[in-house]
Amino acid sequence: MVNYNPKDWFRFIITFNRADTVRKLLPALVIIGLYSFIIVHLIEMADLSDNPHLKNFSLMHTLLSFVISMLLVFRTNTAYDRWWEGRKLWGALVNNSRNMALKLDQLLEPAQSEPRQFFRAMIPNFAFALKNHLRQQGVEHEFAESAWFGVHNLRLSEHVPQQIALAIFGRLNELQRRGILLPEHLLLLNPEIQSLMDICGACERIKNTPIPFSYSSFIKKFIFIYCISLPLGYVSNLHYLVVPLVVFVFYVLASLEVIAEEIENPFGTDDNDLPLDTICKGIHKTVTQSFDHTEMLAQTDQLSEIPKGFSYEK
Repeated sequence: MVNYNPKDWFRFIITFNRADTVRKLLPALVIIGLYSFIIVHLIEMADLSDNPHLKNFSLMHTLLSFVISMLLVFRTNTAYDRWWEGRKLWGALVNNSRNMALKLDQLLEPAQSEPRQFFRAMIPNFAFALKNHLRQQGVEHEFAESAWFGVHNLRLSEHVPQQIALAIFGRLNELQRRGILLPEHLLLLNPEIQSLMDICGACERIKNTPIPFSYSSFIKKFIFIYCISLPLGYVSNLHYLVVPLVVFVFYVLASLEVIAEEIENPFGTDDNDLPLDTICKGIHKTVTQSFDHTEMLAQTDQLSEIPKGFSYEK
């Protein structure tokens, strides 16, 4: 995701970064410019610029401009809604991961290092696994293993986030059978546990349900026909100046469609997609700090109980 200062207008005007649509549309802009020049040149050579039928051809663009603007507004709003919903889902995952870590940190005694180490590793692992699952990537080096569960326990050809969520719930159930956690503790943790797969399913719904093909195809055809007919409608008034006009109109209309295509799946690696790597690292950092803080306080309490006359050496 591109980090920027929205108040820096001058930088936006004079610079073109990788996310700018000019870079992506440059070949098409050159082609549409050459096409417009050829059409205008042929009309001027044939002395047809004063033809009354060509002069009235611009009425079609006047009538259709409102239709195409409404279509593109709906298209961009729909794509942004999907982007924003994805951001809210990952924001909920951040909050629920923190809440789960805080609850487990207080429910588990500091001396119970093995289950604490398991949840310290597996809660962030779910976020990393979900990110890789949405991007159709394998388990990366960021996956942290514990003594109770590691990469060797995963069936990588199957649903990895579900396996990690199952391992977390299974570990909680096993601790409850051993008496380390009480039944009411599971009720306390249930909202966070259930939210893991709820968030995963909602993200999969966004990723696996693109804009209907007919709708997307119609908009592209509409933009194409609208732009290639512009030279015919305005050559009588603008002559060769219609060439930059057509290029600019095509740039505006096609850019809206390209932006919508990029953000409608917000879980990828495009410049305007969600910063999932940063979010996952944030989850890992806060969850680790939650468990480490209590363990540090426990060690401090133990040191404060050392009788006088004894010295403590690191």
